[in-house]
Amino acid sequence: MMNEVYSRDIDHTNECTVKYIKLKPGQERFIETVDECLKEAGRYHEWHPAAIYFDEEVIGFAMYGSFGPNKDTWIDRIMIEEKFQGKGFGKNAMVNLIDKVSKEYGVQVVYYLSIIEEITIAQRLYKDLGF
Repeated sequence: MMNEVYSRDIDHTNECTVKYIKLKPGQERFIETVDECLKEAGRYHEWHPAAIYFDEEVIGFAMYGSFGPNKDTWIDRIMIEEKFQGKGFGKNAMVNLIDKVSKEYGVQVVYYLSIIEEITIAQRLYKDLGF
C-alpha cells in the first residue's frame, strides 16, 4: 500500500498531538499557534481545523473554512512539523486539502490563501499549485 498524506478532523485522539507541533526556529512568527487557531475555530464555527497525517502519524495542522453567501473559501493556515519539512509533505497536504475543501463546500476553486510575503518557499508552492 502506498503511503499518503491526508487530514482528519481535530478530536480527542489528535488534539494534544497537534498542539505540540514543532516548527523550525523563526517560523512561529509567521503563523498563529495551534492553540490560538483552535480557540478561533471555537468562536467562529466557519473555521474547520484539521490534523495532517502521513500514514497514522500526525505531521501537521491546517485550518480552512467557507464564508458568506458566495462561499468564499479559504485554506488559511497550514503548518508541517519541523522534521517533516522539505520532503514534499506540505505540497501533498495542500493537494489533499484543496480536494477535500472543494468537495466539502461544493466549490470548484479554493479562492483564498493567507501568506506572508517573506515566506518564499510557500509562495513557490502555492504558485506551483495554481494560486
